[in-house]
Amino acid sequence: MKRTFPAFLLLSTASLIVASCDSNGASKTSDNNAVTDSIYPPVEKNKPNTDYKPAFEGQTRAPGVKTQTPYESHVVTDKLESPWGIAVLPDGRLLITENEGSMRIVSENGELSEAIGGIPEVDARGQGGLLGLTLDPDFSSNRMVYWVFSEPVAGGNHTAVAKGRLADDEKSIENAQVIYQALPTYDGRLHYGGRIIFDKEGHLFVGTGERSDIETRPQAQDLQSALGKIVRITKDGQPAPGNPFASNQEARPEIYSYGNRNVQGLAIHPETGDLWSTEFGPRGGDELNRIEAGKNYGWPIITYGLEYSGKEIGNPPIQQQEGLEQPVYYWDPVLSPSGLTFYTGDAIPEWKNNLFNGGLSSTHIARLVIKDNKVVGEERLLEKEGQRFRDVAQGKNGEIFTITDAGRLYKIHKKS
Repeated sequence: MKRTFPAFLLLSTASLIVASCDSNGASKTSDNNAVTDSIYPPVEKNKPNTDYKPAFEGQTRAPGVKTQTPYESHVVTDKLESPWGIAVLPDGRLLITENEGSMRIVSENGELSEAIGGIPEVDARGQGGLLGLTLDPDFSSNRMVYWVFSEPVAGGNHTAVAKGRLADDEKSIENAQVIYQALPTYDGRLHYGGRIIFDKEGHLFVGTGERSDIETRPQAQDLQSALGKIVRITKDGQPAPGNPFASNQEARPEIYSYGNRNVQGLAIHPETGDLWSTEFGPRGGDELNRIEAGKNYGWPIITYGLEYSGKEIGNPPIQQQEGLEQPVYYWDPVLSPSGLTFYTGDAIPEWKNNLFNGGLSSTHIARLVIKDNKVVGEERLLEKEGQRFRDVAQGKNGEIFTITDAGRLYKIHKKS
């Protein structure tokens, strides 16, 4: 029986529906994203931490959607140790980082390799350790791997990027070298960011954190600091050509965006090429952003969240200010957003170009339907598993792989 909802809800979500339906009976949006033929209430039912008003309709608590294509999931392995990042190898196996400083390869049947050697030392205290990774676009011929880690040095640590070649026998990383350091060094244990992806020009985007503490927080606004930024670098760790601050003598030339808090999700839209990111807010105010070169994303000047103590941020607290970018979407209560990927497969057509975002404290994966650069639908996947989902990646056959802090690797795929 078709559900009905109050008129105000139907009006606010009418943009999701068009007349034509596919063979599964699911209504289609104009950009080929399928949604259900009924609009559901927002998936978030809990009270928000604040009474702050969004800047525009649909900026938070979008209508719920439900996948119509039958799908299922299973645990491939539960033997990983605090996994953090996934890269899909050309043959479909997975190269996975473990927080304490190891990489392992996982086969389709869940068999784990021995720890891969040759990786520089990490500082695994707190939120540090071996973090995100990505493969060179020419990996099939050069076998190069790039990864992010918290590098221990005199005086503390910092987010760093390294690269090296996966040996032919897959037992070690050869000639590992640090190519970039997000300075200044700080003696802390929080907010390293940690995601790394290639853009379509063969350069690297890297998300950093502002290290959380009150004294480092303002550096997210400081163009002479790499903290609280998204940086864009070459394969050798140099500022990438065309960066927005290349000619600014008072800015670090690798900076691509600033005013970010703790970026742990990066993804490139498969059709537009736009960079999308997710970052942690404090108590409320986790953000999804569409990143534009040189733009300021507001932290800690504007936020939809509170201090963890419940105290307001700012005096008075503000959520909007001219010259500071608004998030495309925010969560309150938090999603705790980590790994992020766009779905490009054909196995589940209604997921095409949807964003999938791992949730930590929220213990689910958020599926986000995007239309005209806005979130028009949200669904929760695997919420009954009770896991902290750290990263998500699409496999070779249109399946989705996701890892959890507890050491599980899940495979989500169309039901056969």
